[in-house]
Amino acid sequence: MIFQSPILLSALICLPLVWWLLRATPPRARQQAFPPIAFLARLHPKETEAARSPPWLLLLRLLAISLLIVGFARPFIPGNREQVLTQGPVLLVLDDGMLSAVDWAERMATAQSIVDDAERTRSSLLVMGTAPQADEAAGPTAPAPQPAAAVRQMLNSRHPNPWPTDREQAAQHILHLPAIPFARIVYLADTVATKGDNAFAQALHARGAVQEIRFSAQANMALVPTPVTTDGVMARLIVQPFNQPRLLHVAARATDGGTLAVVPVPVAANATQADVKVNLPVAVRNRIDTLNVQGVASAATTVLLDENTRLRPVGLLSTGGADTPLIGSIFYLRRALAPLSDLHEGNLESLLSRPLSVLIAPDGTLAGAQSQKTVLEWIKNGGTLIRFAGPALAGSQHDADTPAPSDTTQNLLPIPLLDGARQLGGSMTWGTPQQLAPFDQTSPFRGLSIPGDVTVSRQVLASPSADLEQHVWARLADGTPLVTHAELGKGEVILFHVSSTADWSNLPLSGLFVAMLQRLTEHANGLSIPADNAMLAPAITLDGEGMAGPPPPTARGIPGNVFATTSVSPTHPPGLYGPTDGRRALNAASGIDSLQPAAPVGTITDSSGQQADKPLGRYCLLVALLLLLLDGLAVGLMRAGKLPVHRGAAPLLVLFAALCATPHPAHAQNSDTSVTNRVPAAALETRLGYIVSGHEDVDEASRQGLQGLSDFVNARTSAVMGHPDAVHPGTDDLSYYPLLYWPITADATTTPAMTAALNTFMAHGGILLIDTQGQDSSNSNADSGFTADAPGTSAALRRVTTGLLVPPLVVMTDHHLLAHTFYLLHDFPGRYAGQPIWVAKEGDAENDDVSPVIIGSADWAHAWAVDGTGNTPFAVIPGGSDQRLQAYRFGLNTVIYALTGSYKADQVHVPMLLKRLEDRP
Repeated sequence: MIFQSPILLSALICLPLVWWLLRATPPRARQQAFPPIAFLARLHPKETEAARSPPWLLLLRLLAISLLIVGFARPFIPGNREQVLTQGPVLLVLDDGMLSAVDWAERMATAQSIVDDAERTRSSLLVMGTAPQADEAAGPTAPAPQPAAAVRQMLNSRHPNPWPTDREQAAQHILHLPAIPFARIVYLADTVATKGDNAFAQALHARGAVQEIRFSAQANMALVPTPVTTDGVMARLIVQPFNQPRLLHVAARATDGGTLAVVPVPVAANATQADVKVNLPVAVRNRIDTLNVQGVASAATTVLLDENTRLRPVGLLSTGGADTPLIGSIFYLRRALAPLSDLHEGNLESLLSRPLSVLIAPDGTLAGAQSQKTVLEWIKNGGTLIRFAGPALAGSQHDADTPAPSDTTQNLLPIPLLDGARQLGGSMTWGTPQQLAPFDQTSPFRGLSIPGDVTVSRQVLASPSADLEQHVWARLADGTPLVTHAELGKGEVILFHVSSTADWSNLPLSGLFVAMLQRLTEHANGLSIPADNAMLAPAITLDGEGMAGPPPPTARGIPGNVFATTSVSPTHPPGLYGPTDGRRALNAASGIDSLQPAAPVGTITDSSGQQADKPLGRYCLLVALLLLLLDGLAVGLMRAGKLPVHRGAAPLLVLFAALCATPHPAHAQNSDTSVTNRVPAAALETRLGYIVSGHEDVDEASRQGLQGLSDFVNARTSAVMGHPDAVHPGTDDLSYYPLLYWPITADATTTPAMTAALNTFMAHGGILLIDTQGQDSSNSNADSGFTADAPGTSAALRRVTTGLLVPPLVVMTDHHLLAHTFYLLHDFPGRYAGQPIWVAKEGDAENDDVSPVIIGSADWAHAWAVDGTGNTPFAVIPGGSDQRLQAYRFGLNTVIYALTGSYKADQVHVPMLLKRLEDRP
């Protein structure tokens, strides 16, 4: 035990004086003869008042005073008992880059314990970080060692930086430190290798022996954005290998902070990376603004998304009969683009009335002069037009003279064309259909594999010109252009020299066609893009813990032409840069492809040898206070004659022990819980249940959703609902629950015991609410009957319902009893709107014609969900708060329907029954 103020212990020499003072008694009273006293003298009291304080009371008071003195001396047990405290300056070096935020609290606690060691030996400290500082003039180091008190205050206000460490620069600062013989050098490492590690280690060893502290729970990771894809991969999680598999979660959030999805990311043992797949509808996916690893507050695990990461909104011009199967002009385009982009179809006026990045015009859809003028202005503002040739374009008259491409673009053509079309193959020609030539390195199609069976039998030809090669992105084997382009203002015009149907080429039948359209939508400029030489000023930046805020004073703008190659730094912190309609994201972890373990710099230890000191002063003062209270209680009892003067120590010691004893709370609860544990909680109050899916994020959303619904029902009806329960059919007793919510995941399975339990549950009046939780129009399956399920859940729904005794189902309308059990509803949204709901056909259900099963895909749990702070963490699409209220109302109707059955249906007959009673004679 060590005292921080040992000088106060000198007061213990006053204890003999205290003893003498406590033993002192007033002078003896003067005796005076008084006759009645003779009667009192004959009385023999059982107890006599002591002339002096009893010894046990003196010891009690001395102990209390001693504890007061010791408590004010601030004793403590040092946390680092094995550390040999040496007197002299201490150099504390710590990695304070973005990767250190993972264990920043433990890192600071360890640093504070080192400061405590220095304070005990009255040593000064010099603290420096390895990450560049925002103020480059001051540098990353202190100019000279400082007292421990000043260093402690500085560490309390220190935070991790949102950029990487630069140990090469830190090595230069170490070499220029004052020539002080450091008694101790401690390095708090983040264990991630950098290019300057060797120079850093040499600089430290030149100043003395190094103790390197690594943290046992350290888990370095970084979230790296990936190029836009359509398979749901939006980021890549880079980690240092774990010894065992781990399941991490990445949250996708909107601008307002609402959680759009929580994605599980399994990381295998010894794996270095894992893909983050966010499978959401395009409309929802385009609303994602940030991705971050849950439970890890760091700029390295936060990804900001900008307009370049969105799936482009694409407009497809359509006319009557254009979608005719196999022969319609948009038939193949629709199937190629739907999975790749936010696709919209319609006429020109309706398409250009919304934000649009790409406009696709099949042959014959841009014939009018006014339409061409409107599209021309749209292209100049940044749009991309993709046109397809066909009989209409081939039959139009082109100028005989070869105009310049800049003039041709006024007619929405990238290059001049020859009249008519070139025929390859057929009975009237000598040629044969041509294959495609390999794509040039300057083409956006570079790297795509060209199938050998893709051929072109007819095309429109480009007029020869000197700069034709500059406008060609794809060509046939004989060198004739297949895809040409030309810039127009901020936008671009692209022409396929074949039709969008299979009449001129079998290209639309191939996977290459899909890949080419995907490359073109990714190549599109987007809604707005600044000029290359424009300065993109910082708008929103992240701190080291991944929190967004205003830019710091040291932040500077980035020219647009070098933005893609700019790394994060004090002058360019991670964040969003540029104007509101054209912001670009600079992410902290963009340049990271691996996290290699760093070589040791010094003698490796862990933070267990740097535990915080345990103060004892507070406990000494508390015991002293209890002893003084006992002293007062003893004096009062002695004056009342209820405590023997010479035998009072034993009961007081017993009382003191009773006050200090801390009974284990479990013993007091055993008598109550032993009875309650024998009765299920759902038997004591009405509760909703949800079937466990095995996915932590789905089950947590189900719990939060049913809790939010139960609170809504309690607030608006006389029903009293308890907390929802997680149930396992086939294991748990389902008879206590009126309604079970069953979220279907792609890997959902059942067992015979589970199926039998659910059949029994429905047969005895329970209702099963099955939710395929999502919408995905590309996952349509006519056989399933449900065309808006989340990916993979259509097959899972058929799989888990096999063996369930489900009556014939129909689509529910607003005339169904469920639409007016409490609220009068006309639609039944959840997180998504417009999804069909399937219920038992009227007259085919048992239990008073109450449907035992309700099937839908609106994802109600996420719409109902309420977190621990009372907020609704998941956004609803597209109606916002009004749609969420409708979802709650549908949920309330469903609960009342489950609790009361068809009582509302009986009420409709009341007027008729009353009329019959009135008509009776």
